[in-house]
Amino acid sequence: MPAKRPAPRLEMPEQESLTPAQRALCDAIASGPRGTFKFSGPFAIWLQAPELGLVAQALGAHCRYKTSLSARQSEFAILTTARMWRAQYEWQAHAPMAEKAGVSAKTIRDIKAGRYPADAPADERAIYDFIIELYRARRVGDRNYRRVLKHLGTTGTVELVGIIGYYALISMTLNVFRAATDPDQPLPFKEP
Repeated sequence: MPAKRPAPRLEMPEQESLTPAQRALCDAIASGPRGTFKFSGPFAIWLQAPELGLVAQALGAHCRYKTSLSARQSEFAILTTARMWRAQYEWQAHAPMAEKAGVSAKTIRDIKAGRYPADAPADERAIYDFIIELYRARRVGDRNYRRVLKHLGTTGTVELVGIIGYYALISMTLNVFRAATDPDQPLPFKEP
C-alpha cells in the first residue's frame, strides 16, 4: 500500500496576483544559476515571506553552484542531509541530480534506506560520517573532521558545513509546510 501523502499546508499564490516582492524573488531565482522559477518546493513556500526567500535563495545558489566541492560531493551531502530529515521533496529533486553528478545508484539506495554507503568512494564516506556525527552529537570529533579536511581542504570543509546548514533549512521548510511531491513517484520515506 503506498504511503499517504500529507496535504500541503500552504496554498500557492496565482502568478498573476504576485506582489512586487514576490515577483522580485521569482526574478532573482530565474536569473540565477537555476534558470527557472518553479511554483513548487521551498521557493514557492518562500513566496509567503519573499524577503527571506530572496536572501535564502542567494545563499542556496552559492552553496549549490559556487563552492569548491565537486557536484558529486555536493549532491552526496545534499542527499545525506535530505535523508536525515526524511525530506520527501528534496530527495525526489536531488536523487536524480546526484546520480547524474556521479554518485552511484547503489550508494543512493544505501543512503535512502539508512544504510552506511560502504561501497562509496572514500571522500563520500568521510562526508557521510561527518554529517551523521554532526546530526547525532551536534559536534564533529577530530577523526571525522580530519578525514573531511583531507578530502576537501579548509575552504571545502567550511563550505560543506554551509551546504549542510542550507539544506537543513530547505528540509525544515519542506517538512513543516508539507511541500507537494511528485504524485507519479512513490514517497521516498515513510511518513510519521
